[in-house]
Amino acid sequence: MRQEISLLGAKEIREIATSLDLVPSKGLGQNFVHDANTCEKLVRLAELKDSDRVVEIGPGLGSLTLALLRAGAAVTAVEIDKRLASRLPQTLREHGATDESFEVITKDAMQLRSEEIAEGSLLVANLPYNVSVPVILHILSMARISRAVVMVQSEVATRLAAQPGSKEYGVPSAKVAWFADAAIADRVSAKVFWPVPRVDSSLLTLRVHPPLSSEADRELTFKVIDTAFNQRRKMLRSSLESLISQYLPNQSSEEVLESSGIKPTERAESIQIEGFLAIAKTLQKR
Repeated sequence: MRQEISLLGAKEIREIATSLDLVPSKGLGQNFVHDANTCEKLVRLAELKDSDRVVEIGPGLGSLTLALLRAGAAVTAVEIDKRLASRLPQTLREHGATDESFEVITKDAMQLRSEEIAEGSLLVANLPYNVSVPVILHILSMARISRAVVMVQSEVATRLAAQPGSKEYGVPSAKVAWFADAAIADRVSAKVFWPVPRVDSSLLTLRVHPPLSSEADRELTFKVIDTAFNQRRKMLRSSLESLISQYLPNQSSEEVLESSGIKPTERAESIQIEGFLAIAKTLQKR
């Protein structure tokens, strides 16, 4: 249900930070959004409905949280900084939010468990720069999210949305593709943050689809991806040779790759996620 909620402005954000004696932490990747228009843009891209449940990682001082609540969503906010997590409910109430519309969890997002995320939830967040990729993969791996809109460093967004054959395509691109179709929706100026970071950010959308195969297949597929990109300049027959010999010691890497429908002379950057899965399935045929 939509609530009469006011959003935070830059002046109030500074006042809250001062009251907490808060100096943004580089170690936690803290860059707080002070521009209400940017928060509302994330909400529009998320295409929220009144019945939606949103998981927000790193709510900080509450700028985006309030925009999500005003759109009618129920929000589970996950904040690692105890000072911010303790203050957030007060800020939300002062701006018109009701207690039943939000929940604040004080913990590292990498420690979130699937039972803490309602099935079909959306992920909408300004993700800390230093942990954005592992957090996205962790949340997606729990298969509870239906779609996501996240603000991340532009370089990270480019890697996550990269397609096979591009120089940006790598481990993050391939692994995210197991769970979702990623696309860059817009660029964001560094000026909307406090403190102002030295890099620009982008809004990334993730359209989640069913996982391509079982969890066991995923684990081995990701191992294949890591191994292949560890020596990305080499042909797959060389970069995967040691891994293949562990599983199928009596077959050459060329034979295994050809059995998987992959040319041995291909390099990792040209292989779609389905190709890495095919290799993993072949490795399991002991």
